[in-house]
Order: sequence, then structure tokens, then C-alpha cells
Amino acid sequence: MSEAGLLADPAEVRAILVASAQAGQAISYSEVLELLGHHFTRPKMRQLCKVLSYIDEEAEERGEPELAVLVVRQSDGLPGQGWWIGGAKKHSYKGLWQGSEAADLIRRVQQQAFDYWSDRHGDR
Repeated sequence: MSEAGLLADPAEVRAILVASAQAGQAISYSEVLELLGHHFTRPKMRQLCKVLSYIDEEAEERGEPELAVLVVRQSDGLPGQGWWIGGAKKHSYKGLWQGSEAADLIRRVQQQAFDYWSDRHGDR
């Protein structure tokens, strides 16, 4: 995927996500958009999801854990549909995209990022 046409510089978004991982906390879509200077709108959220996909593709190439899973809805603390479409398949998950089973999967995947980044610097 090309960086052209993306909502924000993937490096800037990645830095936000790495900081979130180092803090051991998820971050909401609206918080990420706000940090990027945007108000939350559904079109902006969809554009952000394209950046998140790009970031995760790059992370996979570097052997790093995914970071998009850290970006969650405020309502339930789970990623949106964009993550689930690829994430459920990647993690061989066939359950619902909400509820306790989904939350357990997300906690496990997020923990991988928290553990990986807890003692690393974001400039790696």
C-alpha cells in the first residue's frame, strides 16, 4: 500500500501507537484523531483505518506485533469492524466481534504489543 492519500503520516500514527503500547493502554479512535488535529467523524475514522492497516503491514515485515489492535471504540474498548475483518482471520477467531470472548482475544493481542514495547524505544 502506498502512503499517498493517507489521512496522516504513518510514522506519526505509529509513534502514537507505540507510546500507547509502552504505556500499556489502548487508545480510542477519537483520541488518535484528536492527536492528529482532526475531529472525530466516520469518514475520518475510515481514513485512519487505512493508515492503521499500512502500519500493521509494515510492523509485520519488521517482525513486530500489530499495533492497530490498540485503537478501540470508546463504547466497548474493542477495535472496530476494520480490524476484525482481517484480525479475526489472522488469529483464527470465528466468534462474535463483541462480548467477553472477543474482549479476551483483544486483551491477548494487545498484551503482545504491550510486552514487546514495554522496554523498547519507539525509534526502533
